[in-house]
Amino acid sequence: MSNSSESLIKNRWIILFNVVLMTFMSCLDSSIVNVALPVMANKLGVTMASIEWVVTSYLIVISSTILIFGRLGDIKGKTTIFKFGIILFTIGSLLCGITNSLGVLVIARIVQAIGAAATMSTSQGIITHVFPTNERGRALGVSGTFVALGTMVGPPLGGFIISLVSWKYIFLINLPIGVFTFFWATKNFPKDVSSKVESFDLKGAALFNITVIALICSLTFGQHLGYTSPVILLGFIISIFSFALFIIVERKLQVPLLDLKIFHNPLFSLSIFCAFTSFIAIGASNIMQPFYLQNVLKLPPEITGLFMMVYPLILSIVAPISGYLSDKIGSELLTFLGLVFTSTGLFLMSTLNQYSSPWVMIGFVAIMSIGNGLFQSPNNSLVMSTVPKHKLGIAGSVNALIRNLGMVIGVSLSTSILYNRMSYKIGYPVFSYVSGREDIFVFGMTYVYITAASICALGAVLTAVRLYGSKNKKKLSAESFTKDIAS
Repeated sequence: MSNSSESLIKNRWIILFNVVLMTFMSCLDSSIVNVALPVMANKLGVTMASIEWVVTSYLIVISSTILIFGRLGDIKGKTTIFKFGIILFTIGSLLCGITNSLGVLVIARIVQAIGAAATMSTSQGIITHVFPTNERGRALGVSGTFVALGTMVGPPLGGFIISLVSWKYIFLINLPIGVFTFFWATKNFPKDVSSKVESFDLKGAALFNITVIALICSLTFGQHLGYTSPVILLGFIISIFSFALFIIVERKLQVPLLDLKIFHNPLFSLSIFCAFTSFIAIGASNIMQPFYLQNVLKLPPEITGLFMMVYPLILSIVAPISGYLSDKIGSELLTFLGLVFTSTGLFLMSTLNQYSSPWVMIGFVAIMSIGNGLFQSPNNSLVMSTVPKHKLGIAGSVNALIRNLGMVIGVSLSTSILYNRMSYKIGYPVFSYVSGREDIFVFGMTYVYITAASICALGAVLTAVRLYGSKNKKKLSAESFTKDIAS
């Protein structure tokens, strides 16, 4: 064994801590801003519609560049791209924290998002590279935990920070962490092998950017303008057309941005699809919970924040355990059980009403979080184990992209269903909470959770089919082996 390999094995947990710390901060910054938007709009003297670009720009840039950095990670080296991402993310955070202009703030958020995309797209590839197969599930479980924690801790942490100091500190807290992670990455990360002499697919990158930007803008602004608006419909048409061209271009190239051959592996494709259904369900649930707790159950924001911490706390315990178990017993059964628990929790959430106890809701949320914890780590392990080492970057970026798109679609789908059902129930169009009509909100929320549960259950059914097929293959293999021995 070479000295470099021995060093990697020795430092693998330090490398993991460094990777998940940066992943945590990147995910945190996608959600921590939400609670500060009213304060930021007031301090900067802009409208709420304008300040939303602080959130939207970050989301769009991450989703549209994450595949690009995944491919660059495979060409230039995952460590190189990861460290580049840390630098950009830290610079962007500094610019966010010192500006008093909305325009500069949005530009700074774009810089920050490019850095976040570079770290997100290469993190799972680095973990897969430095951890042996028998520890990989556990390591990816820890990574999945920090993704969830970063996404869900954001709102309560942001509220805590702005209650004590200026809103700018929600960005400035990233600076010492950025410096620390860059120093440790330089010292401990695996050295990249000499860069491959491969061309970069600029045409595919441009088409993919158009696809994602048009899709996310249509989903985001469709919530305000309505999804039947000509502008929104045009956005969807552009997204579909550019995606079709993207697939055509990628099939023709020898070295594409996204090697479509990785989807020929049914295990990879099914795992990615199941992750997609899971994150749609999570996105839908996340947007409903604060409205239900504050507007229906009349809980104050600080108590709402505490209740919403239950999900990430349980997840942080279950996900590493699930990852450890996947190393011991395999991933298929755990992913199936995870989706069953998640869809069951979502169905139970659909039974809540204005008279329900918040503690009952916490019980249902606990079932959902256990399910998600059981699912994410083994599923990530399945995704990353189905591709060769030189494709780890693009596989990890596809996984991260699906997570972001799933959450966006979950939010958009849930709000559309909510307002559609509320409008039907009350007899006229509504696009916000109707004061004093908790029953109307509950009526719409019920349909949201039933839909989310059904989508998640579809993933569970497909996973059950995969599990059944896997058992049959093992059985046939064992019978064949027995016959060979007998003969």
